[in-house]
Amino acid sequence: MTVSSLTDELEDELISVCRTTIGDGLRSLTYFTANGHEQLYLRSDLERDADLERFVANERLGFTSQQTYGDSELGEYEFTIRVFEWGYVTRVIVGDHGVYVTTDPLPMDEFHEVATAIRTVLEGDDS
Repeated sequence: MTVSSLTDELEDELISVCRTTIGDGLRSLTYFTANGHEQLYLRSDLERDADLERFVANERLGFTSQQTYGDSELGEYEFTIRVFEWGYVTRVIVGDHGVYVTTDPLPMDEFHEVATAIRTVLEGDDS
C-alpha cells in the first residue's frame, strides 16, 4: 500500500542513511504511517514474499507505545529493537510516520547510530 506522504527525496534520504550506516547488513527498509506503508529497500539476495501487512501492523503499535511511555521517567522514546535468531528489526517512529529496518546481526552501537540517522531524517521531513 503506497504512502502518499512519502516523497522521492525522503525515500532517497532514508535509503542513503540506512545503507551508509548499516552497509551490506541491511536486509530491508519499510516506511509506514497509520494508513499505509511502502517497502523502500530489499536486499537482492532476499525473497519478496514476506508478509509486509503483518509486520507493518505490528510496528504500527509503536504509535500507541509512544503515548504510553510519553511521560516516563526513562526519557523520550528513541527506537525499538527486536532480536531474532538470524537478525534484528529496528523501529523508529517520529510523529505520524515511522521506519523499520531488518538487518543481519550487528554490534549494538550500530543500532543506535542507524536509529539516530533515521530520526534525523524523519524529524526534518515537512510532510
